[in-house]
Amino acid sequence: METKIEAAVDLFNRGFNCAQAVLSSHCEEYGLSEELAKKLACGFGAGMGYNGEVCGAVTGAFMLIGLKYGKYNEFDNAAKEKTYKLVRDFTEKFKKEYGTIICKELTKYDIVNEEEAVKAKDSGVFKTFCPLLVKRATELAEEILKSS
Repeated sequence: METKIEAAVDLFNRGFNCAQAVLSSHCEEYGLSEELAKKLACGFGAGMGYNGEVCGAVTGAFMLIGLKYGKYNEFDNAAKEKTYKLVRDFTEKFKKEYGTIICKELTKYDIVNEEEAVKAKDSGVFKTFCPLLVKRATELAEEILKSS
């Protein structure tokens, strides 16, 4: 039986972006269909729509944390504060391992620049390094979701 972490990596390897892969891995247990999760997260891949900003695997994890703990009642500020704290905890752990949450800093390519995007693709970074980020982001999110 495939774990949710393996499922996230498999989704990424099948052509879904990093944010879609991470969010989709656990979404249904928090009330979001996989189809809707993929649509919702589509614009967050490759550092927010191929901008090289915050890593899509990271934003996918943030969305998962929000699915479980996020504020949906205007008076529930405790839920908002808990969500923000868990997002900060996730960010701290991810940065401790990788030094940043910024896609272009992680991959070492500024994919907004067309030449750099081609170099990144030719280097294989999206096939070798990015699946590791998807895996680790999903693992860290899972740890937070289970322990909080």
